[in-house]
Amino acid sequence: MSKCIVITGGAGFIGSALGNHLVKEGHEVHVLDDLSFGKRSLAPVPDERFHRVDIREEGIVRRTLEAVRPQQVIHLAALHFIPYCNQHPVDAASVNIRGTVSLLDAVSTVHTVEQVFVASTAAVYPIAEGPLRENGPIGPKDIYGITKLATERIAGDFHRCSGVPTVVGRFFNAFGPNETNPHLFPEIQRQVLAGSRTLRLGNLDPKRDFIHTEDMSPAIAALLRARIPGFDVFNIGRGIEYSVREIVEAFERQLGERLTIEVDPERVRKVERMHLLADEAKLKAATGWEPRWDIDQGVATLLREPIAG
Repeated sequence: MSKCIVITGGAGFIGSALGNHLVKEGHEVHVLDDLSFGKRSLAPVPDERFHRVDIREEGIVRRTLEAVRPQQVIHLAALHFIPYCNQHPVDAASVNIRGTVSLLDAVSTVHTVEQVFVASTAAVYPIAEGPLRENGPIGPKDIYGITKLATERIAGDFHRCSGVPTVVGRFFNAFGPNETNPHLFPEIQRQVLAGSRTLRLGNLDPKRDFIHTEDMSPAIAALLRARIPGFDVFNIGRGIEYSVREIVEAFERQLGERLTIEVDPERVRKVERMHLLADEAKLKAATGWEPRWDIDQGVATLLREPIAG
């Protein structure tokens, strides 16, 4: 059944992929984005469904939602590049914490809303080895993780006060086209497409659970369709770890060329997790979702795509 859905941050990396997926499913999608990091060209909606709004401006957000009358609200808008958040902690707290309070306060007054999805992050977990489970220990190690843990708590309070079913998705490391932050995949993509075969990168050995946005979007949509009651939290990851070296090897396979790595001291993070791996069993059990995109498939698409600009 078609729904009216609002996506905050829908002109960003994950938001644009999710918007495309939901539009293809036949939903009426509206995007709220202030374009501080997102790009209007990425939001897959006509102008009348694009609302240039700062989520911290509660009055404007409320009026926009009252006009749109959504049945579902998906909250993705955030500052989420960890080095930027560490360098700008006040901005990170303002957008990620104050912005979430403002948005959910506005949502609580719009009585058409049947369900809310709030994006969180695997960065809320402590440094650990092995698959991370939703009911395991919590212990963020950076400003971004701290603000997103606060976001989760705010989402829980919103549900308890409003009664609106609310799902939190802890995103692991997304990759795919149109990434708007200089994470690993777009950085390798940029250097390779510029003709370089010697890559300047930072930490090489940490392993991450990389999930393509074409898998992440169906996972979020499946959670919405599942009509999860009450308040609940789900990991959204693929359940496989890859090191930076292994990602470079995937680019080599798709290029058919050898790549050399030079460690750039300016890119090396002083505090780094060696592992970040999702236990995705709860998500699969609740929705039946299964990932379809492997690393090589995703890299192949990046080598055919221009850098988001």
